[in-house]
Amino acid sequence: MKSKNIISEMTDQELLKKLKDDKMSFNKLKLYHKASSLDSPIEIRYKRREIARLLTEINKRNIS
Repeated sequence: MKSKNIISEMTDQELLKKLKDDKMSFNKLKLYHKASSLDSPIEIRYKRREIARLLTEINKRNIS
């Protein structure tokens, strides 16, 4: 729940920047996971959920 509180306190610009960074990081994790196994494949799930939380907050605020 700590992540939700931090996301709700972010500014619009911070949300968009974090979303962009997390999407790039997620794509790198997926690519690395296909090439070789990750130490913790659960990281992919956590990153995907973090992106979903960011998108939910962005949609709630109606940021374009």
